[in-house]
Amino acid sequence: MNRQAQAAIMFLVGAAVLHAGFTDLYLRYVKAGLRPLLLAAGVVLILAALATVRYDRRASKGEGRHGEGEGEGTAEGAGSGDGHGHAHREPRVSWLLVLPLFALILVAPPALGSYSALHTGTALQAPLAYPRLPATDPLPLSVVDYAGRAAYGHGRTLGHRRIEVTGFVALGHDGTPYLVRMALNCCAADAQPVKIGLTGHIPPVLQPDAWLRVTGTYTGKRAKDPVNGGVIPFLDVTEARPVPTPHDPYDESWNN
Repeated sequence: MNRQAQAAIMFLVGAAVLHAGFTDLYLRYVKAGLRPLLLAAGVVLILAALATVRYDRRASKGEGRHGEGEGEGTAEGAGSGDGHGHAHREPRVSWLLVLPLFALILVAPPALGSYSALHTGTALQAPLAYPRLPATDPLPLSVVDYAGRAAYGHGRTLGHRRIEVTGFVALGHDGTPYLVRMALNCCAADAQPVKIGLTGHIPPVLQPDAWLRVTGTYTGKRAKDPVNGGVIPFLDVTEARPVPTPHDPYDESWNN
C-alpha cells in the first residue's frame, strides 16, 4: 500500500476515534476517564496523515524535477514503475481495511451483559476503606459499593437502612436472580462482573439484561459464585422497577 493510501486510512482511523470520543460511543470500549487520551490519539493520527500526504507530494515534485534535468524523452524512464515500462498498482483489496472503520462509526456494539456475567466469576474484592455514607433515604449505592460492604464489612456500615442499587438482570443456571454491573480496569476487554443476589419481593417475571433499580435492605445471606467460588452477597428487595440503560453501563467505582 502506497503512502497516499496509508495516509487515507490513518485519517479515517483518526476521524473514527474522534467520532467515538466526542459521542457516547467510546463508553462501549474504554472507561470514561480515558476520553482525553482517546481524543489526543485521534488528533495525532489525523495530523500524521496530513503530514504524510504533504511529504509524499513534495517527494513526487522533487523526483519530477530531477527526472527532467537528467533527460526527459528517454523511453525507458518515462512513466516506468519497474524498469520495464510497467507501473505498479496497489491491490484494491487493501481498501477492505476501511470497512471496520465504517462499522465502528455506524454500528455501536452493545455493552457486555448477562451472558458474560454468568460465564465469568465475580471480581468483587475487599474494599480498602468504607467511606462515610450520606444520610439519604433511600441510600443510592453502586453494585460494587454495596457488595463490598455487605460481603466484607458484614453490613456494619449499612445497618437497617434502605439501599437503592441499579444494575442489569442475570439469571443463574439454578434460577437465582442476580443484579450485575460489569466493572472496568481500563477497557471493555478486561470487564468483569460484580454480582448481587436478589431475595425478598422479586418481580415474578425477570428478563435477562433488563435494567432494574431495586430498593431493599442488607441481609446476611450469601452464596458462592459457581464460576470462581467468589462471594456473592444478597439484597433483601422491597421494591423493584425497570429503568433505561444508563449513560455509562459499566461500573468504574471499584478501582477509583
